[in-house]
Amino acid sequence: MICITAVIRTRAGEEETMKRALLDVARHVQEAEPDTRAFFVSQDTGDGRIFTTYERFTDKAAMDRHNNSAAVARFFATAKPILDGEVVLHIGLEVSAKS
Repeated sequence: MICITAVIRTRAGEEETMKRALLDVARHVQEAEPDTRAFFVSQDTGDGRIFTTYERFTDKAAMDRHNNSAAVARFFATAKPILDGEVVLHIGLEVSAKS
């Protein structure tokens, strides 16, 4: 599996907008991306402006399809104006998992 962890910080007051944008991507993944094996979204308990996604893909092609999807493009159209800094991405090969 190929995995992406993304750390996203939104400007104060934009937390609900960011959450809705991320949940839109999550719905798209659930409905249309069978090769995206998991897509988790979390919001930091100490600082609600910080969101993290954890994404698992069967292979690089699945990751590329996801990253080039209309849902991800819509997310960035909404997110870019309200970001507080750059999105931090970590891409890795899964070495262990518990399902």
